[in-house]
Amino acid sequence: MNTQITVSPTACEHIRKQVELTRSRFLRLGVKESGCNGYMYTLDFLEDTSTGDIQIEVADGVNICIHKEDVDLVAGTEIDMVTQGLNSALVFKNSNAHSYCGCGESFALSNEVDIDGVNSANASDLATDATAQK
Repeated sequence: MNTQITVSPTACEHIRKQVELTRSRFLRLGVKESGCNGYMYTLDFLEDTSTGDIQIEVADGVNICIHKEDVDLVAGTEIDMVTQGLNSALVFKNSNAHSYCGCGESFALSNEVDIDGVNSANASDLATDATAQK
């Protein structure tokens, strides 16, 4: 099971500060079906892990948990901290993504990613027309 997650030093520092501010111990990285292109990343701050979580230490004292069912969806993800003007945000780049929506909030996976032993849908099946939703 490939759980390779890359986190930039600035993203690690941001995550470390947020975990401290929320008095948590872990950040859970996950995905949910949503957005205009298939999947969106989810972030939750946790006091403890759940049964079925995989824990990855991405830096000294920075731990990310992933539900086993989300591992194939987030494997290969790079997390960075991007600042534009006065705004800063975590940005996710998934090496398995086939496409991203225009706003960068969601992504579609190529049909080569194997989820629960079943090939995922083609990106065209996951994608929706973002202009039709506005």
